[in-house]
Amino acid sequence: MSMTAGCTLCPRMCGVVRSGDEGRGVCGVGSLPRIARAALHHWEEPCISGTRGSGAIFFSGCGLRCAFCQNEAISHGGTGETVSVGRLAQIFAELEAQGAHNINLVTAAQFVPAVIEALRLHRPRVPVVYNSSGYERIETLRMLEGYVDIYLPDYKYIDPAMAKLLSGAEDYPETAWAAITEMSRQTGEPVYDADGMMLRGTLVRHLLLPGLTGDCMRILERIHDELPGTPVSLMGQYTPCGRALSIPGMNRRVKKKEYARALDCMEALGLEGYRQALESASEAFVPAFDGSGVTAKED
Repeated sequence: MSMTAGCTLCPRMCGVVRSGDEGRGVCGVGSLPRIARAALHHWEEPCISGTRGSGAIFFSGCGLRCAFCQNEAISHGGTGETVSVGRLAQIFAELEAQGAHNINLVTAAQFVPAVIEALRLHRPRVPVVYNSSGYERIETLRMLEGYVDIYLPDYKYIDPAMAKLLSGAEDYPETAWAAITEMSRQTGEPVYDADGMMLRGTLVRHLLLPGLTGDCMRILERIHDELPGTPVSLMGQYTPCGRALSIPGMNRRVKKKEYARALDCMEALGLEGYRQALESASEAFVPAFDGSGVTAKED
């Protein structure tokens, strides 16, 4: 897998030539998949994790620069191992054999061509989930049409100033919204099996940030008004870490009254989905990026 032209996969469109394990654009990785963990994951929404776990593959690198990223070791720290397209296809099959409800591609935008090649080598019999920051190019998403069954995007900000301050991406609000709209077009209305597991659809996540309850309510209203029927996961797990510790207002957890207001708004709008308990605001829920499941086991 090589990329001879300048990379334009993500909205940064930095134009860096990436090949193999070389090419240090905004995402910081080459064109071959770099993976920090591939294992059953039990901490997604119930319709994704179920009882057996989601087959989560945590890719290294990211086109965003979120000040509060709990996965910074892999998003920008470079933790992970570079694998071939063939090995990625094997990982799909191995997670499937372990009983995964789905194959969960976590932050894979920088590796979309390689992911597609791997899915051509092994198309799982379980749904394929594209787990995203929401900061995606429509052109890249259209490459994935027919390969992805479930989109699991964030919608982090509706205020460009906050997007610039916290993620260095002033264009995030409208870029992500256009991406989420495209995801919804591809998947259509949510489809679940008899056990409540999602088989197809788009589930939008929003992490409530301290002091930004009003923005959260605007986001929930936008989803309600412009993408009716789309389930939402309202998350209260914000944990101050990294650069966020030095940003006034971001160096604290979300208050109970802030989260209560957001929950009341979600209820009033009648949005379907999930509400995460504030008790989940802990670094203990960050997976161990220890290379589990990445290297093939010898017979």
